[in-house]
Amino acid sequence: MRLGIIGLPNSGKTTLFNALTGGDYETSAVSSGQFEVNTSVVEVPDERLHVLEKMYTAKKRVHATITYSDFGGLDKGIGEGGLEGQFRNELQQVDGFVHVVRAFASDVVPHPYGDIDPQRDLDTLDGEFLLLDLLAVEKRLERIESEMRLKGKRADQNLVGEKPLMEKLKAQLDKEEPLRNLDFDNRERTMMRGFGFMTLKPVLIVINLGDERKPNDDDIKYSYKKAKHIGLQAALEAELSQFDPEDAEMFMEEYGIEELSASRVIALSYDLTAVQSFLTAGEKEVRAWTIPQGATAYEAAGAIHGDIQKGFIRAEVTPYDILAELGSEKEVKAAGKMRLESKDYVVQEGDVIVFRHSG
Repeated sequence: MRLGIIGLPNSGKTTLFNALTGGDYETSAVSSGQFEVNTSVVEVPDERLHVLEKMYTAKKRVHATITYSDFGGLDKGIGEGGLEGQFRNELQQVDGFVHVVRAFASDVVPHPYGDIDPQRDLDTLDGEFLLLDLLAVEKRLERIESEMRLKGKRADQNLVGEKPLMEKLKAQLDKEEPLRNLDFDNRERTMMRGFGFMTLKPVLIVINLGDERKPNDDDIKYSYKKAKHIGLQAALEAELSQFDPEDAEMFMEEYGIEELSASRVIALSYDLTAVQSFLTAGEKEVRAWTIPQGATAYEAAGAIHGDIQKGFIRAEVTPYDILAELGSEKEVKAAGKMRLESKDYVVQEGDVIVFRHSG
């Protein structure tokens, strides 16, 4: 899973990227106007793995991961001519966006638009993505109409079949509404796969509060339909990410910080793209595996290895909470709490699974 961190210049994108990844990329008070991409892989915090690691005295603990890409150079006007080349491809390939919106004033790092208006900034970049999607849809409609005009009944029916969908998308974009607000059936989603529409991607809004104040309930007003949101102090969290764990814990205790919001951003990022974790555990390793919500046991087996999926016999399933409560796999079996499931079983978040397979 890959998420793109986006935002206007001086919003704190790279600062948040550093907070999430523990990196030390430079930030600048002046936008270079250059399109740049920094990428890093981050473990998804999961206390369940620590519990299982002790329970099984496992030699290794493997977390689920998220790849974050920090996109620099996005600003008002990028949608007018349409983005081309590698940068557009990079944006299209992400599974969702983490949109950083600035809510703090600073003489050292001035806002490029002069004043602080989080909703304006949110709407500005989203508006550019709306325009990019509209240009792509109009271009596709032109090709479809040209095909129909020139070839008539001999026109490519797969291409012609896209016309009602593209008209539906254009009507939504003409209203300046993102595509993520629409409902689509499976056929429509399959048809859209290759286009990488920007406003179809899910969004997590991060309100960067600077150093002046902690997050509060008022921060959630900077949002729009079908988007999750969180407020944090990006610079503080980036600084803490550079500390040793013991020093960070001491600093947090001194300043009354119970939990780093960056950890919550990672957890929300994981939820953003409708994925979940199932767990495997043994002496060799404990591991969290990423699968789509609604995936079956057969599909989960394939996430581990194709041979396990091919030779699938059954899945031995224990909800994590039951395993943690009873304290061992042996006690779970003795209590009759381990279930035997077929390949059609829909895996639930936190299921601890042993796959039995042939071969």
